Amino acid sequence: MDITIHSAYLPHNDRDESLAFYRDILGFELRKEVGYNGLYWLTVGPPNQPETSIVLTPPAVDPGLTDDERNTIIEMMAKGTYGGINLASKDLDGLFEHLQAKGAEIVQEPTDQPYGIRDCAVRDPAGNLLRIQQVA
Repeated sequence: MDITIHSAYLPHNDRDESLAFYRDILGFELRKEVGYNGLYWLTVGPPNQPETSIVLTPPAVDPGLTDDERNTIIEMMAKGTYGGINLASKDLDGLFEHLQAKGAEIVQEPTDQPYGIRDCAVRDPAGNLLRIQQVA
């Protein structure tokens, strides 16, 4: 079988803040932007991986959600417990210094984890957790 990961979804609640974080801080490129009724869907990704993207979506716009479910999603985003993704870097410490210098919200400094990886964690402007692992 030939199967790859094409895209992952994370919510965002501010187009400009999200774009500034993913483009200007992480160095991702903006690949697509779709606007509808004042809401924006942004597709971003690393320039060296054009086949893999993150789609930043407005929160809780699925028409199948109830008002209670929408409120729960918005509350979880505010706490930073709704969305997350794992990223990787060959220079975790250098990337961490860059993120810190750019004012990213630090959750965890680079740490050797007991399960065999070295990683750090930051939050994006919408509260999504980004764990970044050291890779060879």
